[in-house]
Amino acid sequence: MLDRFSSQADLYARYRINYPPELYAWLLPRVPGRERAWDCATGNGQVAAELARHFAHVEATDISTAQLAQAPALPHVTYRKSGAEHTPFAAASFDLVTVGQALHWFDMAAFNQEVRRVLRPDGVVAEWGYGLVQLQHPALDALLRTFYADTMRPYWDENRWHIDDAYARLPFPFGNVAQARFPVARQWSAAWFLNYLRTWSSVVKYEKQHGHDPVLRLTDELTQHWGPGEREVVFPVFARLGTV
Repeated sequence: MLDRFSSQADLYARYRINYPPELYAWLLPRVPGRERAWDCATGNGQVAAELARHFAHVEATDISTAQLAQAPALPHVTYRKSGAEHTPFAAASFDLVTVGQALHWFDMAAFNQEVRRVLRPDGVVAEWGYGLVQLQHPALDALLRTFYADTMRPYWDENRWHIDDAYARLPFPFGNVAQARFPVARQWSAAWFLNYLRTWSSVVKYEKQHGHDPVLRLTDELTQHWGPGEREVVFPVFARLGTV
């Protein structure tokens, strides 16, 4: 798994959304134990921090040292640098494994094998992500789709497109499968939204190759349509879980 997010770790911590309480309310009652959880690809630790409210201990891993540096220090959370597919954890050591907005970057066969190894009997694996944000305005949504699917297309890793079909093509060899969706609405200014775009791995890749910020190409038009105030944006969060 390549590190695609270290260079924008500070932007990622500030401008990426957190996940809604409804997601955890759907997930946690399905987990039989509350001793140990592993948040894989934890990034800046937002999921690990929430899990720490419910589990005696949380292990939070990521391949990005810069991302981990943004995570809050918490007494019941251990952060460590580790890939998703091979970890230092003992077999049958977790009640829950979570992955938020990162599964599409993994070697799925190796990751699923690792999940089966580290989960306890009847343990739960939960995976979620969110698709292209919806701006609730025809001109803005058209501008965003063009930037996402045309301008940025050569700079997205191919695995990114698994987000568009909510991981439907990624194998999930677990039992008692459940799925859910959670629209997440936020009120954002145009400036905030443009900085969110700068967290995209494709934008970072473009800037590294060409030496300038591609977000500037749509700034004037987007700002004009957006207007001076805040506007509602909606992130379509999707989730699935299963048991070993």
